[in-house]
Amino acid sequence: MMQKRLVPEIAIGILKNPIVEFKLNGVYQINNIHIQGEARANINKGLIEVNLNEKTIFKDSIIIILPLEIESDSFELKDVTIGIDFHWEQKENQVFQGALKLIIVEGKIQAINILPIENYLNSVISSEMNANSSLNLLKAHAIISRSWLLAQIQKQKSLSKNQTTYQSIQQTDDEYIRWYDREDHSHFHVCADDHCQRYQGITRAHNPNVLKAIKETAGEVLTYKGQICDARFSKACGGVSELFENCWEPENHPYLTKVIDNINTSEGYNLELTKEHNAEKFINGKPDAFCNTSDENILKQVLNNYDHSAKDFFRWKVAYTQNELSALIKKKSGSDFGDIIDLIPVERGESGRLIKLKIVGSKKTLIIGKELEIRRWLSESHLYSSAFTIEKVWSNLGMPSKFILKGAGWGHGVGLCQIGAAVMGEKGYDYKQILMHYYKGAEIEKRY
Repeated sequence: MMQKRLVPEIAIGILKNPIVEFKLNGVYQINNIHIQGEARANINKGLIEVNLNEKTIFKDSIIIILPLEIESDSFELKDVTIGIDFHWEQKENQVFQGALKLIIVEGKIQAINILPIENYLNSVISSEMNANSSLNLLKAHAIISRSWLLAQIQKQKSLSKNQTTYQSIQQTDDEYIRWYDREDHSHFHVCADDHCQRYQGITRAHNPNVLKAIKETAGEVLTYKGQICDARFSKACGGVSELFENCWEPENHPYLTKVIDNINTSEGYNLELTKEHNAEKFINGKPDAFCNTSDENILKQVLNNYDHSAKDFFRWKVAYTQNELSALIKKKSGSDFGDIIDLIPVERGESGRLIKLKIVGSKKTLIIGKELEIRRWLSESHLYSSAFTIEKVWSNLGMPSKFILKGAGWGHGVGLCQIGAAVMGEKGYDYKQILMHYYKGAEIEKRY
Protein backbone atom coordinates (compact mmCIF):
# COMPACT_ATOMS: atom_id res chain seq x y z
CA MET A 1 0.00 0.00 0.00
CA MET A 2 1.39 3.42 -0.98
CA GLN A 3 2.12 5.66 2.02
CA LYS A 4 0.15 8.89 2.09
CA ARG A 5 2.39 11.93 1.72
CA LEU A 6 2.12 14.73 4.26
CA VAL A 7 1.00 18.18 3.17
CA PRO A 8 4.17 20.34 2.95
CA GLU A 9 4.63 23.49 5.04
CA ILE A 10 5.56 26.86 3.58
CA ALA A 11 7.45 29.84 5.06
CA ILE A 12 6.36 33.27 3.74
CA GLY A 13 8.15 36.55 4.39
CA ILE A 14 5.47 39.11 5.29
CA LEU A 15 7.22 42.29 6.41
CA LYS A 16 10.55 43.65 7.69
CA ASN A 17 10.44 46.56 10.16
CA PRO A 18 12.44 47.86 13.16
CA ILE A 19 9.33 47.22 15.30
CA VAL A 20 6.65 44.62 14.56
CA GLU A 21 3.26 45.08 16.18
CA PHE A 22 0.81 42.18 16.23
CA LYS A 23 -2.29 40.82 17.93
CA LEU A 24 -2.77 37.15 18.85
CA ASN A 25 -6.38 36.10 18.36
CA GLY A 26 -6.34 32.93 20.44
CA VAL A 27 -3.82 31.26 22.69
CA TYR A 28 -0.27 31.01 21.32
CA GLN A 29 2.93 29.78 22.87
CA ILE A 30 6.62 30.68 22.83
CA ASN A 31 8.38 27.58 24.13
CA ASN A 32 6.04 26.77 27.04
CA ILE A 33 4.87 30.34 27.66
CA HIS A 34 1.21 30.93 26.70
CA ILE A 35 0.40 34.41 25.38
CA GLN A 36 -2.61 36.18 23.91
CA GLY A 37 -3.64 39.70 22.87
CA GLU A 38 -1.74 42.79 21.71
CA ALA A 39 2.04 42.45 21.48
CA ARG A 40 5.07 44.09 19.92
CA ALA A 41 8.59 42.99 19.05
CA ASN A 42 11.69 45.17 18.96
CA ILE A 43 15.45 44.67 18.87
CA ASN A 44 17.50 45.28 22.02
CA LYS A 45 21.24 44.57 22.15
CA GLY A 46 21.10 42.21 19.19
CA LEU A 47 18.13 40.18 20.44
CA ILE A 48 14.42 40.27 19.66
CA GLU A 49 12.22 41.22 22.60
CA VAL A 50 8.53 40.28 22.64
CA ASN A 51 6.53 42.65 24.83
CA LEU A 52 3.02 42.02 26.15
CA ASN A 53 1.29 44.78 28.15
CA GLU A 54 4.57 46.77 28.17
CA LYS A 55 6.38 43.85 29.79
CA THR A 56 9.13 41.80 28.10
CA ILE A 57 8.04 38.16 28.20
CA PHE A 58 10.64 36.57 25.94
CA LYS A 59 14.00 37.45 24.37
CA ASP A 60 16.03 35.55 21.77
CA SER A 61 17.70 35.86 18.35
CA ILE A 62 14.98 33.71 16.73
CA ILE A 63 11.44 33.53 18.08
CA ILE A 64 8.70 31.18 16.89
CA ILE A 65 5.17 31.83 18.16
CA LEU A 66 2.96 28.74 17.68
CA PRO A 67 -0.86 28.53 17.72
CA LEU A 68 -2.50 25.93 19.93
CA GLU A 69 -5.25 25.46 17.32
CA ILE A 70 -4.16 26.27 13.75
CA GLU A 71 -7.66 26.29 12.21
CA SER A 72 -9.29 28.55 14.80
CA ASP A 73 -6.41 30.72 16.05
CA SER A 74 -5.00 33.64 14.06
CA PHE A 75 -2.62 36.57 14.47
CA GLU A 76 -2.90 40.08 13.04
CA LEU A 77 0.15 41.95 11.75
CA LYS A 78 -0.11 45.74 11.74
CA ASP A 79 0.85 47.98 8.78
CA VAL A 80 1.73 45.39 6.16
CA THR A 81 2.71 47.02 2.86
CA ILE A 82 1.08 45.50 -0.22
CA GLY A 83 1.83 46.21 -3.89
CA ILE A 84 5.41 47.24 -3.07
CA ASP A 85 6.71 49.70 -5.73
CA PHE A 86 3.52 49.27 -7.78
CA HIS A 87 0.89 51.93 -8.43
CA TRP A 88 -1.49 50.39 -5.85
CA GLU A 89 1.03 50.35 -2.96
CA GLN A 90 -0.69 50.77 0.41
CA LYS A 91 -0.60 49.60 4.04
CA GLU A 92 -3.17 47.44 5.75
CA ASN A 93 -3.52 45.18 8.78
CA GLN A 94 -3.60 41.51 7.81
CA VAL A 95 -4.68 38.36 9.64
CA PHE A 96 -2.85 35.02 9.29
CA GLN A 97 -3.21 31.39 10.28
CA GLY A 98 -0.26 29.28 11.41
CA ALA A 99 2.94 30.23 13.23
CA LEU A 100 4.72 33.59 13.43
CA LYS A 101 8.51 33.43 13.19
CA LEU A 102 10.65 36.49 13.99
CA ILE A 103 14.30 36.80 12.97
CA ILE A 104 16.78 39.66 12.58
CA VAL A 105 17.70 40.57 9.00
CA GLU A 106 19.78 43.64 8.14
CA GLY A 107 19.11 45.21 11.52
CA LYS A 108 15.34 44.81 11.30
CA ILE A 109 12.81 42.23 12.39
CA GLN A 110 11.65 39.92 9.59
CA ALA A 111 8.18 38.51 10.24
CA ILE A 112 7.63 35.09 8.65
CA ASN A 113 4.38 33.11 8.51
CA ILE A 114 4.68 29.30 8.57
CA LEU A 115 1.67 27.14 7.70
CA PRO A 116 0.55 24.13 5.57
CA ILE A 117 0.57 24.80 1.84
CA GLU A 118 -3.16 24.11 1.39
CA ASN A 119 -4.02 26.79 3.99
CA TYR A 120 -1.65 29.15 2.20
CA LEU A 121 -3.37 28.48 -1.12
CA ASN A 122 -6.75 29.46 0.28
CA SER A 123 -5.38 32.95 0.83
CA VAL A 124 -3.33 33.17 -2.39
CA ILE A 125 -6.28 32.39 -4.62
CA SER A 126 -8.42 34.94 -2.78
CA SER A 127 -5.63 37.54 -2.81
CA GLU A 128 -4.61 37.06 -6.44
CA MET A 129 -8.15 37.43 -7.73
CA ASN A 130 -11.71 37.97 -6.64
CA ALA A 131 -12.98 34.99 -4.67
CA ASN A 132 -16.20 35.09 -6.70
CA SER A 133 -14.38 33.90 -9.82
CA SER A 134 -15.71 30.88 -11.72
CA LEU A 135 -14.91 27.53 -10.13
CA ASN A 136 -12.86 26.39 -13.15
CA LEU A 137 -10.67 29.51 -12.96
CA LEU A 138 -10.18 28.98 -9.22
CA LYS A 139 -9.25 25.32 -9.75
CA ALA A 140 -6.75 26.24 -12.48
CA HIS A 141 -5.21 28.87 -10.23
CA ALA A 142 -5.02 26.49 -7.27
CA ILE A 143 -3.00 24.04 -9.34
CA ILE A 144 -0.59 26.59 -10.81
CA SER A 145 -0.06 28.33 -7.46
CA ARG A 146 0.65 24.99 -5.80
CA SER A 147 2.97 23.97 -8.63
CA TRP A 148 4.90 27.23 -8.67
CA LEU A 149 5.35 27.13 -4.92
CA LEU A 150 6.63 23.55 -4.77
CA ALA A 151 8.96 24.25 -7.71
CA GLN A 152 10.43 27.25 -5.87
CA ILE A 153 10.95 25.24 -2.68
CA GLN A 154 12.73 22.55 -4.69
CA LYS A 155 14.86 25.15 -6.46
CA GLN A 156 15.82 26.76 -3.16
CA LYS A 157 16.84 23.38 -1.73
CA SER A 158 18.89 22.65 -4.83
CA LEU A 159 20.72 26.00 -4.67
CA SER A 160 21.38 25.51 -0.96
CA LYS A 161 22.61 21.94 -1.42
CA ASN A 162 24.96 22.90 -4.24
CA GLN A 163 25.99 26.08 -2.41
CA THR A 164 25.27 27.89 -5.67
CA THR A 165 25.51 31.67 -5.72
CA TYR A 166 22.45 32.90 -7.58
CA GLN A 167 23.45 35.27 -10.38
CA SER A 168 20.88 37.71 -11.72
CA ILE A 169 23.01 40.48 -13.24
CA GLN A 170 25.03 40.45 -16.45
CA GLN A 171 26.97 43.67 -16.91
CA THR A 172 29.48 45.10 -19.40
CA ASP A 173 30.42 48.64 -20.32
CA ASP A 174 27.64 48.64 -22.93
CA GLU A 175 24.90 46.55 -21.28
CA TYR A 176 23.17 46.16 -17.95
CA ILE A 177 20.96 43.05 -17.90
CA ARG A 178 19.12 42.11 -14.71
CA TRP A 179 16.23 39.86 -13.77
CA TYR A 180 14.39 39.48 -10.48
CA ASP A 181 13.45 36.12 -9.06
CA ARG A 182 15.06 34.23 -6.20
CA GLU A 183 17.88 36.40 -4.88
CA ASP A 184 15.81 38.11 -2.18
CA HIS A 185 14.56 35.03 -0.33
CA SER A 186 17.22 33.12 1.55
CA HIS A 187 15.37 33.29 4.89
CA PHE A 188 11.99 31.98 3.70
CA HIS A 189 10.51 30.21 0.69
CA VAL A 190 8.52 33.07 -0.87
CA CYS A 191 7.49 36.63 -0.10
CA ALA A 192 3.92 37.81 0.34
CA ASP A 193 3.81 40.41 -2.42
CA ASP A 194 3.45 40.41 -6.21
CA HIS A 195 7.19 39.64 -6.52
CA CYS A 196 6.15 36.05 -5.74
CA GLN A 197 2.43 35.37 -5.29
CA ARG A 198 0.13 37.90 -3.68
CA TYR A 199 -0.57 36.57 -0.17
CA GLN A 200 -2.62 38.51 2.35
CA GLY A 201 -3.34 35.91 5.01
CA ILE A 202 -6.98 35.13 5.74
CA THR A 203 -7.92 38.80 5.32
CA ARG A 204 -9.72 37.95 2.07
CA ALA A 205 -9.84 34.15 2.35
CA HIS A 206 -13.49 33.63 3.11
CA ASN A 207 -15.28 32.41 -0.02
CA PRO A 208 -16.51 28.78 -0.03
CA ASN A 209 -15.77 28.51 -3.78
CA VAL A 210 -12.06 28.99 -3.06
CA LEU A 211 -12.12 26.26 -0.41
CA LYS A 212 -14.00 24.01 -2.82
CA ALA A 213 -11.47 24.61 -5.61
CA ILE A 214 -8.53 23.83 -3.33
CA LYS A 215 -10.19 20.76 -1.81
CA GLU A 216 -11.18 19.30 -5.18
CA THR A 217 -7.63 19.76 -6.56
CA ALA A 218 -5.79 18.89 -3.32
CA GLY A 219 -2.22 17.78 -4.02
CA GLU A 220 -2.61 18.27 -7.80
CA VAL A 221 0.28 19.92 -9.63
CA LEU A 222 1.40 20.57 -13.17
CA THR A 223 4.34 18.42 -14.27
CA TYR A 224 6.53 18.22 -17.35
CA LYS A 225 8.44 14.96 -17.88
CA GLY A 226 7.96 14.11 -14.21
CA GLN A 227 9.19 17.44 -12.82
CA ILE A 228 6.88 19.93 -11.12
CA CYS A 229 6.35 22.94 -13.38
CA ASP A 230 7.53 26.42 -12.49
CA ALA A 231 4.02 27.59 -13.36
CA ARG A 232 4.23 31.37 -13.88
CA PHE A 233 1.24 33.65 -14.47
CA SER A 234 0.46 37.32 -15.06
CA LYS A 235 -2.58 39.58 -15.24
CA ALA A 236 -2.85 39.95 -19.03
CA CYS A 237 -0.51 38.66 -21.74
CA GLY A 238 -1.74 41.21 -24.27
CA GLY A 239 -2.53 38.60 -26.90
CA VAL A 240 0.58 36.38 -26.89
CA SER A 241 2.47 34.87 -23.95
CA GLU A 242 6.23 35.19 -23.46
CA LEU A 243 9.07 32.67 -23.01
CA PHE A 244 10.38 32.13 -19.49
CA GLU A 245 14.01 32.77 -20.40
CA ASN A 246 13.18 36.17 -21.85
CA CYS A 247 12.09 37.39 -18.42
CA TRP A 248 14.22 35.44 -15.95
CA GLU A 249 17.36 33.31 -15.95
CA PRO A 250 18.47 31.91 -19.33
CA GLU A 251 16.88 28.51 -18.79
CA ASN A 252 14.33 27.03 -21.18
CA HIS A 253 11.10 25.55 -19.83
CA PRO A 254 9.26 24.03 -22.83
CA TYR A 255 5.87 24.42 -21.10
CA LEU A 256 6.46 28.20 -20.69
CA THR A 257 6.48 29.02 -24.35
CA LYS A 258 4.75 31.27 -26.87
CA VAL A 259 0.99 30.82 -26.70
CA ILE A 260 -1.46 32.74 -28.86
CA ASP A 261 -4.24 33.72 -26.45
CA ASN A 262 -7.01 32.72 -28.80
CA ILE A 263 -8.32 29.63 -30.53
CA ASN A 264 -7.64 31.18 -33.92
CA THR A 265 -4.93 33.59 -35.01
CA SER A 266 -6.25 37.13 -35.49
CA GLU A 267 -6.41 38.10 -39.13
CA GLY A 268 -4.23 40.94 -40.31
CA TYR A 269 -1.31 40.32 -37.95
CA ASN A 270 1.98 38.54 -38.43
CA LEU A 271 2.76 37.03 -35.03
CA GLU A 272 6.52 36.79 -35.56
CA LEU A 273 6.71 39.52 -32.93
CA THR A 274 10.49 39.40 -32.52
CA LYS A 275 10.50 41.46 -35.74
CA GLU A 276 10.04 45.14 -35.05
CA HIS A 277 7.51 45.99 -37.75
CA ASN A 278 5.29 43.04 -36.78
CA ALA A 279 5.49 43.97 -33.10
CA GLU A 280 4.61 47.60 -33.79
CA LYS A 281 1.48 46.69 -35.77
CA PHE A 282 0.40 44.13 -33.16
CA ILE A 283 0.95 46.41 -30.15
CA ASN A 284 -0.68 49.42 -31.80
CA GLY A 285 -3.66 47.30 -32.88
CA LYS A 286 -6.34 45.43 -30.93
CA PRO A 287 -6.22 41.81 -32.06
CA ASP A 288 -8.76 39.22 -30.92
CA ALA A 289 -7.61 37.49 -27.73
CA PHE A 290 -9.18 35.94 -24.67
CA CYS A 291 -7.71 38.75 -22.54
CA ASN A 292 -9.07 41.45 -24.85
CA THR A 293 -12.22 42.05 -22.84
CA SER A 294 -14.00 44.96 -21.21
CA ASP A 295 -16.65 42.78 -19.56
CA GLU A 296 -16.85 44.15 -16.00
CA ASN A 297 -18.21 40.91 -14.57
CA ILE A 298 -15.20 39.00 -15.91
CA LEU A 299 -12.66 41.65 -14.90
CA LYS A 300 -14.01 41.67 -11.35
CA GLN A 301 -13.12 37.98 -11.09
CA VAL A 302 -9.43 38.79 -11.47
CA LEU A 303 -9.03 42.40 -10.36
CA ASN A 304 -9.39 43.32 -6.70
CA ASN A 305 -10.47 46.86 -5.83
CA TYR A 306 -6.94 48.33 -5.95
CA ASP A 307 -6.29 46.60 -9.29
CA HIS A 308 -9.63 47.53 -10.76
CA SER A 309 -8.66 51.20 -10.98
CA ALA A 310 -6.55 50.12 -13.96
CA LYS A 311 -8.90 50.09 -16.94
CA ASP A 312 -6.53 50.10 -19.91
CA PHE A 313 -4.47 46.97 -19.49
CA PHE A 314 -4.86 45.21 -22.86
CA ARG A 315 -3.62 48.32 -24.67
CA TRP A 316 -2.31 51.40 -22.86
CA LYS A 317 -0.37 54.63 -23.39
CA VAL A 318 2.13 56.63 -21.29
CA ALA A 319 3.73 59.94 -22.29
CA TYR A 320 6.81 61.69 -20.82
CA THR A 321 8.26 65.11 -21.54
CA GLN A 322 12.03 65.30 -22.06
CA ASN A 323 12.51 66.67 -18.55
CA GLU A 324 10.30 64.00 -16.99
CA LEU A 325 12.01 61.11 -18.77
CA SER A 326 15.59 62.27 -18.19
CA ALA A 327 14.86 62.87 -14.49
CA LEU A 328 13.09 59.51 -14.16
CA ILE A 329 15.92 57.52 -15.76
CA LYS A 330 18.49 59.34 -13.62
CA LYS A 331 16.48 58.51 -10.49
CA LYS A 332 15.87 54.85 -11.35
CA SER A 333 19.31 54.03 -12.82
CA GLY A 334 21.45 56.10 -10.48
CA SER A 335 23.29 57.52 -13.50
CA ASP A 336 22.97 60.82 -15.34
CA PHE A 337 22.22 60.11 -19.00
CA GLY A 338 21.71 63.83 -19.69
CA ASP A 339 19.00 64.63 -22.21
CA ILE A 340 17.39 61.49 -23.64
CA ILE A 341 18.02 61.52 -27.37
CA ASP A 342 16.44 58.15 -28.20
CA LEU A 343 14.93 54.90 -26.90
CA ILE A 344 15.77 52.13 -29.36
CA PRO A 345 14.32 48.60 -29.29
CA VAL A 346 17.26 46.18 -29.46
CA GLU A 347 15.61 42.79 -28.91
CA ARG A 348 12.03 41.65 -28.52
CA GLY A 349 10.66 38.36 -27.23
CA GLU A 350 7.99 36.14 -28.77
CA SER A 351 5.17 38.29 -27.34
CA GLY A 352 6.68 41.55 -28.57
CA ARG A 353 7.98 42.38 -25.10
CA LEU A 354 11.28 44.22 -25.09
CA ILE A 355 14.10 42.13 -23.67
CA LYS A 356 16.72 44.78 -24.43
CA LEU A 357 16.27 48.52 -24.83
CA LYS A 358 18.99 51.01 -25.81
CA ILE A 359 18.84 54.34 -23.97
CA VAL A 360 20.74 57.03 -25.87
CA GLY A 361 21.55 60.10 -23.78
CA SER A 362 23.63 63.20 -24.35
CA LYS A 363 26.00 62.04 -21.57
CA LYS A 364 25.64 58.27 -21.57
CA THR A 365 24.33 55.40 -23.70
CA LEU A 366 23.45 51.96 -22.34
CA ILE A 367 21.48 48.85 -23.31
CA ILE A 368 19.29 47.62 -20.45
CA GLY A 369 17.18 44.51 -19.82
CA LYS A 370 15.39 42.24 -18.99
CA GLU A 371 11.72 43.13 -19.14
CA LEU A 372 11.17 44.08 -15.49
CA GLU A 373 14.29 46.25 -15.35
CA ILE A 374 13.04 48.12 -18.42
CA ARG A 375 9.67 48.60 -16.73
CA ARG A 376 11.35 49.82 -13.53
CA TRP A 377 13.52 52.41 -15.28
CA LEU A 378 10.66 53.86 -17.31
CA SER A 379 8.09 54.37 -14.57
CA GLU A 380 7.83 55.69 -11.02
CA SER A 381 6.38 52.26 -10.13
CA HIS A 382 6.34 49.76 -13.03
CA LEU A 383 5.10 50.05 -16.58
CA TYR A 384 2.28 47.60 -17.20
CA SER A 385 4.61 45.62 -19.45
CA SER A 386 7.70 45.91 -21.65
CA ALA A 387 5.64 45.29 -24.80
CA PHE A 388 5.58 48.86 -26.06
CA THR A 389 6.40 50.99 -29.07
CA ILE A 390 8.11 54.38 -28.92
CA GLU A 391 6.99 57.57 -30.62
CA LYS A 392 8.93 60.84 -30.38
CA VAL A 393 7.70 64.43 -30.67
CA TRP A 394 10.51 66.71 -31.84
CA SER A 395 11.28 70.23 -30.64
CA ASN A 396 12.56 73.08 -32.81
CA LEU A 397 16.01 72.42 -31.35
CA GLY A 398 16.23 69.01 -32.99
CA MET A 399 15.77 67.11 -29.71
CA PRO A 400 12.81 64.97 -28.66
CA SER A 401 10.48 67.04 -26.48
CA LYS A 402 8.17 64.12 -25.68
CA PHE A 403 8.26 60.31 -25.71
CA ILE A 404 5.00 58.38 -26.12
CA LEU A 405 4.99 54.71 -25.14
CA LYS A 406 2.10 52.62 -26.46
CA GLY A 407 1.92 49.22 -24.86
CA ALA A 408 0.21 45.84 -24.60
CA GLY A 409 -0.62 43.65 -21.62
CA TRP A 410 -0.10 43.77 -17.89
CA GLY A 411 2.85 41.90 -16.40
CA HIS A 412 5.60 39.66 -17.75
CA GLY A 413 3.16 37.61 -19.85
CA VAL A 414 4.69 34.20 -19.05
CA GLY A 415 2.40 31.21 -18.47
CA LEU A 416 -1.25 31.62 -17.57
CA CYS A 417 -2.94 34.89 -18.48
CA GLN A 418 -5.36 35.52 -15.59
CA ILE A 419 -7.83 37.66 -17.51
CA GLY A 420 -7.65 35.34 -20.51
CA ALA A 421 -8.26 32.34 -18.23
CA ALA A 422 -11.25 34.10 -16.66
CA VAL A 423 -12.73 34.62 -20.12
CA MET A 424 -12.11 30.96 -20.98
CA GLY A 425 -13.92 29.92 -17.79
CA GLU A 426 -16.92 32.05 -18.75
CA LYS A 427 -16.92 30.52 -22.23
CA GLY A 428 -17.30 27.03 -20.73
CA TYR A 429 -13.73 25.70 -20.76
CA ASP A 430 -12.95 23.51 -17.74
CA TYR A 431 -9.84 23.99 -15.61
CA LYS A 432 -7.90 21.23 -17.38
CA GLN A 433 -8.54 22.81 -20.78
CA ILE A 434 -7.48 26.20 -19.42
CA LEU A 435 -4.22 24.79 -18.06
CA MET A 436 -3.41 22.84 -21.22
CA HIS A 437 -3.97 26.00 -23.28
CA TYR A 438 -1.36 28.00 -21.37
CA TYR A 439 1.13 25.26 -20.42
CA LYS A 440 1.89 23.33 -23.59
CA GLY A 441 2.96 19.72 -23.04
CA ALA A 442 2.31 19.75 -19.29
CA GLU A 443 0.29 17.17 -17.36
CA ILE A 444 -1.73 17.23 -14.14
CA GLU A 445 -0.47 14.88 -11.41
CA LYS A 446 -1.57 14.26 -7.82
CA ARG A 447 1.52 14.40 -5.56
CA TYR A 448 -0.03 14.18 -2.08
